[in-house]
Amino acid sequence: MNREGKYLYCIIAGNECRSFGPIGIGGRGDVVSTIGYQDISAVISSTPMNQYVIDQENMMSHEKVIETVMKDFTVLPVRFCTIASSAEELRTMLRQRHSELKGLLKDMDNKFEMGLKAVWKNMHQIYQEIVDDSPAIRALKQKVDASPEAPENSMRLELGRAVKAALDHKKERESAQMITSFKKIILDIKPNRLIGDSMVLNAAFLIDRSREKSFDLVIDDLQKKLDDRVLFKYVGPAPLFHFVNLVMKM
Repeated sequence: MNREGKYLYCIIAGNECRSFGPIGIGGRGDVVSTIGYQDISAVISSTPMNQYVIDQENMMSHEKVIETVMKDFTVLPVRFCTIASSAEELRTMLRQRHSELKGLLKDMDNKFEMGLKAVWKNMHQIYQEIVDDSPAIRALKQKVDASPEAPENSMRLELGRAVKAALDHKKERESAQMITSFKKIILDIKPNRLIGDSMVLNAAFLIDRSREKSFDLVIDDLQKKLDDRVLFKYVGPAPLFHFVNLVMKM
């Protein structure tokens, strides 16, 4: 039988005993609660002392707890699958890192993140713009089109590289223009990996809770201006997963 430990989800301010219900990771119905030291607390649940596989189910369970706690508290997310051997080990960690954690909670008070993705709607149009804007690509394309019998020839490979470089540059230029619209209302931004040719922007924005409505209005304005060109998808308010990822060595 595996020894029981304490799974750590996040850090919050305050030292009141709180219960967030039987939503702990692992599917056993473990109650998520708090362990405090002075004026900060760790949000935890009981768990076997073994490593959790990084899969969608476990990640969603981990994030669901943090999102639940976030409804009432500013949260500092802790890295997935952080497990202490006992409540006393957690209290020792809170004591040793109290000043650091207290400072982070102050810095992140009333802040959350918004995730935003922007995707081109019509890639045929985008590729045509690349050809129209570049005499060199246009000339190379004409040569390739004139020799369709050699699909893997050097000219075709050269054309592919040129188009890819132009596409990347176009993404950088258009995403920078979009981000400029948010400059006055965001505190920080973390770019994420772009997936596929059509994704122009994939980023997390750090904002103050008082600016949530302003963020929504900027999105609405961008969608109206670029409705025939870009589709925007955004999620939030969300925990600060991209701006705080505490590593607690147990």
